[in-house]
Amino acid sequence: MRRILFGLGLLMALAAPHAGTAQSAKASAQPPLIDRELLFGDPEISGAQLSPDGKFLSFIRPYNGTRNIWVKGLNEPFDKARPMTNDQARPVRSYFWSRDGKYLLYSQDKAGDENFNIYAVNPAEALPAGQPVPTARDLTGLKGVRVQLLNAPLSDPNSLYIGLNDRDKAWHDLYKLNLTTGEKTLVRQNTDRIGAWEFDWNDQLRLASRSNPDGSTEWLRVEGDKMVPFYKTSIDEQSAAIAFAKDNQHVYMATNMGAGRDLAEIVLMDPATGKETPYQADPLKRVDVGNLAVSEKTHEPIFVSFEDDRLRRVWKDKAFEADFKTISSKLPGLDVYPASNTADERLWLLAASSATQPTVAYLFDRQTKQLTKQYETRPKLKAADLSDMKVVRYKSSDGLEIPAYLTLPKGLTAKNLPVIILPHGGPWARDSYGFNAMHQFLANRGYAVLSPNFRASTGYGKKFLNAGNGEWGRKMQDDLTWGVKYLVAQGIADPKRVGIMGGSYGGYATLAGVAFTPDVYNAAVAIVAPSNLTTLLNAIPPYWEAGRKQMYARMADPGTPEGRAALARMSPLTSADKIKTPLMVVQGANDPRVNKAEADQIVVALRDRNYPVQYLLAPDEGHGFARPVNNMAMFAASEKFLAGQLKGRYQESMSPAVAKRLQEITVDPKTVQLVTTTNVK
Repeated sequence: MRRILFGLGLLMALAAPHAGTAQSAKASAQPPLIDRELLFGDPEISGAQLSPDGKFLSFIRPYNGTRNIWVKGLNEPFDKARPMTNDQARPVRSYFWSRDGKYLLYSQDKAGDENFNIYAVNPAEALPAGQPVPTARDLTGLKGVRVQLLNAPLSDPNSLYIGLNDRDKAWHDLYKLNLTTGEKTLVRQNTDRIGAWEFDWNDQLRLASRSNPDGSTEWLRVEGDKMVPFYKTSIDEQSAAIAFAKDNQHVYMATNMGAGRDLAEIVLMDPATGKETPYQADPLKRVDVGNLAVSEKTHEPIFVSFEDDRLRRVWKDKAFEADFKTISSKLPGLDVYPASNTADERLWLLAASSATQPTVAYLFDRQTKQLTKQYETRPKLKAADLSDMKVVRYKSSDGLEIPAYLTLPKGLTAKNLPVIILPHGGPWARDSYGFNAMHQFLANRGYAVLSPNFRASTGYGKKFLNAGNGEWGRKMQDDLTWGVKYLVAQGIADPKRVGIMGGSYGGYATLAGVAFTPDVYNAAVAIVAPSNLTTLLNAIPPYWEAGRKQMYARMADPGTPEGRAALARMSPLTSADKIKTPLMVVQGANDPRVNKAEADQIVVALRDRNYPVQYLLAPDEGHGFARPVNNMAMFAASEKFLAGQLKGRYQESMSPAVAKRLQEITVDPKTVQLVTTTNVK
């Protein structure tokens, strides 16, 4: 199915968590304190995939303390599974089967640098004595190169089409990779600013998208050595090819092109003429189109999804619709997502979840209509201890309606509560309904948690998205501030106990909140957070070149005096002298997106005015933490920090390994030295 893709230590770790003393007098009415390991530690099992022939089930489970790939026979119990990888440096976070089921393929970077290579293991490999797992072969074997996976052809299951930026760091050339030998064959050199290649049902290269210097996107027909334009969207519009239609001539495309089209919809496009025919828009006219699922067996559409307050679907295949009605009737209250299927599309692996139910995997046989539970990702979490998530809407400073997700602590009256504002990253992304470990973590500690889909969030139309242009730290920040005002007006929030916490753009919004609205927040945790937008833009990775002009349009252009002035004005670093909120800064040393300098700068600015700031720096992480021990250390420190300022509950206990790691990554601000960067463009 194709779709749009965007150790004494042991006793301490297993003991019931002890609550800290900085907590509400009403804490006894709350559920028990949930051990952070249950929320943020490794899932017991996750990421399962069916082999193409349906004989095997692969999944991710810890092996020697790190998440790795395992395989078992489909009908075997999980305790009969065998480990396939033994990567101890980084958890394996995602993988897939080759088309013929011969190999398991996964990508891995080095310490979070995001230069990914592709690895292959053969589950059928005969293991020499003493070798616990099959040999993991690095198929691409490149340093300082980011490998892109572009297409897994059905017609040639021993190959992949990949993109390599070894010749030009900004643009990826198209190669065909032999999975057996690792041989790479150049298919097309990218000298045309191509950001995406699209293949038809016969695995023939048919389309490409070009990112023009003005920020527009141009779609091209591939005709031999030539590429002919047939469709164009401006810098303020978006378009994406999804899949070819059954006739292998037309293509399903998501687009919001045109002054009269606000919400993105799917059209059926004829690349030969550029003519588009409407196919599917949101029947409720509320949100952009989400996914189009297309059968790889019949080449017919299955459903179109829409991410509204909760998931909605418009079904195109009546037989699939009937099956999903059967499934949904057996899983009331859960959102069900297809996760994997066999090549004949008889067996489907489904992921079911809700705000109070972490993912449960089920196997569905479309022939027998049998639904069989496979595993729970976090079976030790009790739904009775978790808090529901609800949608709220409020008006921002200019009257724009902001949709947001609110989670209230269970067992407490929703009055005069400490609050955490939790803005999402991106910012060109969105929050959605579902199980959210951060929401549950903070709500269990006694906080009301609000995640606003502020302007510039995706999914609500291009007017809402473009309303964020040039508004970093301004109206985008107002959307958060007015969220606090809304909670105060509702009587939910104690205005003297409001915190803000987030990562990436959410980290920027955290810094902006305490720098630009210093009277609103009483505690802040900024994770991989940009503090200086000029240095942020000057240090973006070369392979982001396709989106550079659009980033400038949505933020400001550092190449102009006006743009530099705007970036300085929107940078929390510029207003660091106004910060009076207790602040914790968290950073990965190898972050290629938000460089370590972003954290160093704000830490030094506060240190130099003798203002206390806590600083965690993980030397083996990038943009967000992947290693569980680092995450555990960060959450242990942050919940104690928040409790000290906002009087919520916190878990005092931690394993010796986490305590040791926390000590290792805690940085004395007095030791931080700024290093002048040389990659300014």
